[in-house]
Amino acid sequence: MLGRKATLYRSRKLIAKKLQNPRILRIHFHTLRHWKATILYHQTKDVIYVKNFLGHKRIENTLLYIQLAETIFKDVSDQFISRVAKTVKGARSLIEAGFEYVTDMNGLKIFRKRK
Repeated sequence: MLGRKATLYRSRKLIAKKLQNPRILRIHFHTLRHWKATILYHQTKDVIYVKNFLGHKRIENTLLYIQLAETIFKDVSDQFISRVAKTVKGARSLIEAGFEYVTDMNGLKIFRKRK
C-alpha cells in the first residue's frame, strides 16, 4: 500500500504528463499545506485559528502565512453577504451555513459571510 507522500508524487507525475505541464512536478505536500493555511487566514482573518489548525507551537511560524495572504489578496476588497434572523431557528441556520454574527438592531440579529 502506498503512503500519502508516494500517492501525491505518483498523482502529480501523472497529472503533469497528461497536462504536459512540468511545473506541476514542483508541487509538494508542504505547498498544499501553505496554500490551505493562506486561504484559511484570508477567509477567517483569525491568526490563532490558523495557528491551531496547523499545529504550530509558536505564532511566529504562522505569521509567514499571513504575510503571504496579505500579498496575494491585497487587491481583493472585503465583500460580504449579509442576512437577518428574526428567530433562534433562523440564526442557527445562518450559523450552520457559515455566517457569523455581527450585531442586534431593532430586535433582529444581523449576520455576514464573505463572498
